[in-house]
Amino acid sequence: MSRAIVKVLASGFGFGFAPFAPGTFGTLPALPLAFALHFLPPWIFTLTLAAFTLAGTLICQDATKASPEKDPGWVVFDEIVGFLWATAFLPPTPASYAAAFFLFRVFDIIKPWPAGFIDKKVKGGWGIVLDDVAAGIYARFLLWLALCAKLS
Repeated sequence: MSRAIVKVLASGFGFGFAPFAPGTFGTLPALPLAFALHFLPPWIFTLTLAAFTLAGTLICQDATKASPEKDPGWVVFDEIVGFLWATAFLPPTPASYAAAFFLFRVFDIIKPWPAGFIDKKVKGGWGIVLDDVAAGIYARFLLWLALCAKLS
């Protein structure tokens, strides 16, 4: 993949170059993507989520090759992947996506175990992406609990 394409994808179409909170801004491109993926059959959604996760590891790894940082702030494709995990099979309402966005960002910032462990110990693209996947799973689990509580 060309350097220019990697930079565009890794930066979340430029959102990662925000002057502050690049991870938060970098999550924004995931909103319409999550909405669009919601309409796929579950098996295709699951395969697409796996493909985005794998592609994210490659994109993030390639983007960091020229950087002295392990996870440069402008590389936000991992946030996109993490948010897709946070919204997996979630009803696509403004309230549910706002809650997913908030919870995902909180878990991505505080990095509870094993996200913090992954962030510190797993190298390369896998380390960059998997801590965000963990944050997305934490967020999605809390949203699932909230939906279960609402339904009972």
